[in-house]
Amino acid sequence: MSTPPLSGAGMPPGAFSGTQAQAAREVNTASLCRIGQETVQDIVFRTMEIFQLLRNMQLPNGVTYHTGTYQDRLGKLQEHLRQLSILFRKLRLVYDKCNENCAGLDPVPIEQLIPYVEEDGSKHDDRSAASQLRFASEERREIMEVNKLYKYHHFEVQILIHYRKEILWVLLLEIKKMLLFAKKNN
Repeated sequence: MSTPPLSGAGMPPGAFSGTQAQAAREVNTASLCRIGQETVQDIVFRTMEIFQLLRNMQLPNGVTYHTGTYQDRLGKLQEHLRQLSILFRKLRLVYDKCNENCAGLDPVPIEQLIPYVEEDGSKHDDRSAASQLRFASEERREIMEVNKLYKYHHFEVQILIHYRKEILWVLLLEIKKMLLFAKKNN
Protein backbone atom coordinates (compact mmCIF):
# COMPACT_ATOMS: atom_id res chain seq x y z
CA MET A 1 0.00 0.00 0.00
CA SER A 2 2.66 2.48 -0.89
CA THR A 3 1.67 5.91 -2.08
CA PRO A 4 3.70 8.24 -4.21
CA PRO A 5 5.15 10.95 -2.03
CA LEU A 6 4.01 14.55 -2.32
CA SER A 7 6.36 17.39 -1.65
CA GLY A 8 5.94 18.63 1.88
CA ALA A 9 4.69 15.30 3.24
CA GLY A 10 7.72 14.52 5.35
CA MET A 11 10.09 14.85 2.39
CA PRO A 12 12.89 17.39 2.13
CA PRO A 13 12.16 20.19 -0.36
CA GLY A 14 14.82 19.14 -2.87
CA ALA A 15 13.91 15.44 -2.91
CA PHE A 16 12.38 15.58 -6.41
CA SER A 17 14.26 16.23 -9.61
CA GLY A 18 13.02 19.05 -11.87
CA THR A 19 10.55 17.09 -14.06
CA GLN A 20 9.25 15.01 -11.17
CA ALA A 21 8.60 18.12 -9.10
CA GLN A 22 6.71 19.73 -11.98
CA ALA A 23 4.68 16.53 -12.53
CA ALA A 24 3.87 16.38 -8.82
CA ARG A 25 2.58 19.97 -8.93
CA GLU A 26 0.43 19.32 -12.02
CA VAL A 27 -1.30 16.16 -10.81
CA ASN A 28 -4.93 16.07 -11.87
CA THR A 29 -7.75 15.84 -9.35
CA ALA A 30 -8.54 12.19 -10.11
CA SER A 31 -4.95 11.19 -9.35
CA LEU A 32 -5.09 13.23 -6.16
CA CYS A 33 -8.25 11.39 -5.13
CA ARG A 34 -6.54 8.06 -5.78
CA ILE A 35 -3.54 9.18 -3.71
CA GLY A 36 -5.93 10.33 -0.97
CA GLN A 37 -7.71 6.98 -1.01
CA GLU A 38 -4.42 5.10 -0.71
CA THR A 39 -3.37 7.43 2.11
CA VAL A 40 -6.60 6.73 3.98
CA GLN A 41 -6.00 3.00 3.51
CA ASP A 42 -2.47 3.43 4.90
CA ILE A 43 -3.86 5.38 7.87
CA VAL A 44 -6.35 2.61 8.61
CA PHE A 45 -3.63 -0.03 8.29
CA ARG A 46 -1.26 1.87 10.62
CA THR A 47 -4.07 2.44 13.13
CA MET A 48 -4.85 -1.27 13.14
CA GLU A 49 -1.15 -2.01 13.76
CA ILE A 50 -1.13 0.50 16.64
CA PHE A 51 -4.15 -1.18 18.23
CA GLN A 52 -2.51 -4.59 17.73
CA LEU A 53 0.62 -3.34 19.52
CA LEU A 54 -1.44 -1.84 22.34
CA ARG A 55 -3.41 -5.06 22.75
CA ASN A 56 -0.21 -7.09 23.01
CA MET A 57 1.47 -4.75 25.50
CA GLN A 58 1.29 -5.75 29.13
CA LEU A 59 -0.27 -3.36 31.54
CA PRO A 60 1.94 -2.02 34.32
CA ASN A 61 0.16 -3.87 37.12
CA GLY A 62 3.18 -4.68 39.21
CA VAL A 63 4.23 -7.76 37.26
CA THR A 64 7.86 -7.67 36.24
CA TYR A 65 8.62 -8.15 32.61
CA HIS A 66 11.58 -7.57 30.38
CA THR A 67 12.38 -3.92 29.94
CA GLY A 68 14.00 -4.72 26.58
CA THR A 69 10.75 -6.10 25.21
CA TYR A 70 8.87 -3.14 26.64
CA GLN A 71 11.31 -0.66 25.11
CA ASP A 72 11.13 -2.46 21.74
CA ARG A 73 7.33 -2.35 21.69
CA LEU A 74 7.32 1.26 22.87
CA GLY A 75 9.74 2.16 20.05
CA LYS A 76 7.50 0.44 17.48
CA LEU A 77 4.48 2.25 18.85
CA GLN A 78 6.22 5.64 18.68
CA GLU A 79 7.38 4.91 15.11
CA HIS A 80 3.82 4.00 14.04
CA LEU A 81 2.47 7.16 15.67
CA ARG A 82 5.11 9.26 13.87
CA GLN A 83 4.24 7.64 10.53
CA LEU A 84 0.54 8.13 11.26
CA SER A 85 1.04 11.85 11.82
CA ILE A 86 3.00 12.05 8.52
CA LEU A 87 0.15 10.29 6.73
CA PHE A 88 -2.39 12.70 8.20
CA ARG A 89 -0.28 15.66 7.03
CA LYS A 90 -0.08 14.08 3.57
CA LEU A 91 -3.86 13.58 3.55
CA ARG A 92 -4.36 17.23 4.53
CA LEU A 93 -2.12 18.33 1.63
CA VAL A 94 -4.07 16.16 -0.82
CA TYR A 95 -7.37 17.46 0.54
CA ASP A 96 -6.28 21.08 0.25
CA LYS A 97 -4.99 20.54 -3.30
CA CYS A 98 -8.26 18.86 -4.35
CA ASN A 99 -10.27 21.74 -2.89
CA GLU A 100 -7.99 24.20 -4.68
CA ASN A 101 -8.47 22.39 -8.01
CA CYS A 102 -12.24 22.19 -7.57
CA ALA A 103 -12.72 25.76 -6.30
CA GLY A 104 -13.71 27.16 -9.70
CA LEU A 105 -16.21 24.44 -10.54
CA ASP A 106 -19.92 25.06 -10.25
CA PRO A 107 -21.59 22.52 -7.97
CA VAL A 108 -23.90 20.24 -9.93
CA PRO A 109 -26.78 18.50 -8.15
CA ILE A 110 -26.21 14.78 -7.90
CA GLU A 111 -29.59 14.05 -9.50
CA GLN A 112 -28.41 15.65 -12.75
CA LEU A 113 -25.29 13.46 -12.86
CA ILE A 114 -27.32 10.23 -13.02
CA PRO A 115 -28.64 9.69 -16.55
CA TYR A 116 -32.25 8.58 -16.75
CA VAL A 117 -33.41 7.31 -20.13
CA GLU A 118 -36.99 6.50 -21.01
CA GLU A 119 -38.07 4.25 -23.86
CA ASP A 120 -38.36 7.16 -26.30
CA GLY A 121 -34.84 8.31 -25.38
CA SER A 122 -35.84 11.58 -23.71
CA LYS A 123 -34.59 12.59 -20.29
CA HIS A 124 -36.56 11.69 -17.19
CA ASP A 125 -38.69 14.43 -15.65
CA ASP A 126 -41.06 14.56 -12.71
CA ARG A 127 -44.21 14.93 -14.81
CA SER A 128 -43.63 11.70 -16.68
CA ALA A 129 -42.84 9.93 -13.42
CA ALA A 130 -46.08 11.20 -11.93
CA SER A 131 -48.04 10.11 -15.00
CA GLN A 132 -46.38 6.69 -14.91
CA LEU A 133 -47.25 6.37 -11.24
CA ARG A 134 -50.84 7.38 -11.92
CA PHE A 135 -51.05 4.90 -14.82
CA ALA A 136 -49.57 2.13 -12.69
CA SER A 137 -52.03 2.78 -9.85
CA GLU A 138 -54.99 2.81 -12.27
CA GLU A 139 -53.77 -0.42 -13.83
CA ARG A 140 -53.40 -1.99 -10.39
CA ARG A 141 -56.92 -0.90 -9.44
CA GLU A 142 -58.30 -2.43 -12.65
CA ILE A 143 -56.45 -5.67 -12.00
CA MET A 144 -57.86 -5.79 -8.46
CA GLU A 145 -61.41 -5.26 -9.81
CA VAL A 146 -60.98 -8.01 -12.40
CA ASN A 147 -59.56 -10.25 -9.68
CA LYS A 148 -62.63 -9.62 -7.49
CA LEU A 149 -64.96 -10.40 -10.41
CA TYR A 150 -63.03 -13.56 -11.16
CA LYS A 151 -63.33 -14.71 -7.54
CA TYR A 152 -67.07 -13.91 -7.49
CA HIS A 153 -67.71 -15.80 -10.74
CA HIS A 154 -65.58 -18.71 -9.54
CA PHE A 155 -67.69 -18.87 -6.38
CA GLU A 156 -70.92 -18.81 -8.43
CA VAL A 157 -69.68 -21.62 -10.68
CA GLN A 158 -68.80 -23.71 -7.62
CA ILE A 159 -72.31 -23.21 -6.24
CA LEU A 160 -73.86 -24.22 -9.58
CA ILE A 161 -71.69 -27.35 -9.73
CA HIS A 162 -72.72 -28.23 -6.18
CA TYR A 163 -76.46 -27.84 -7.01
CA ARG A 164 -76.10 -29.94 -10.15
CA LYS A 165 -74.39 -32.70 -8.16
CA GLU A 166 -77.26 -32.66 -5.67
CA ILE A 167 -79.82 -32.81 -8.48
CA LEU A 168 -77.99 -35.74 -10.09
CA TRP A 169 -77.90 -37.63 -6.81
CA VAL A 170 -81.59 -37.05 -6.28
CA LEU A 171 -82.32 -38.23 -9.85
CA LEU A 172 -80.16 -41.34 -9.36
CA LEU A 173 -81.98 -42.16 -6.14
CA GLU A 174 -85.36 -41.73 -7.86
CA ILE A 175 -84.24 -43.95 -10.74
CA LYS A 176 -83.08 -46.62 -8.27
CA LYS A 177 -86.41 -46.42 -6.44
CA MET A 178 -88.29 -46.79 -9.70
CA LEU A 179 -86.17 -49.79 -10.74
CA LEU A 180 -86.72 -51.45 -7.36
CA PHE A 181 -90.44 -50.79 -7.56
CA ALA A 182 -90.56 -52.15 -11.09
CA LYS A 183 -88.69 -55.29 -9.99
CA LYS A 184 -91.10 -55.88 -7.11
CA ASN A 185 -94.13 -55.53 -9.36
CA ASN A 186 -92.83 -57.98 -11.97
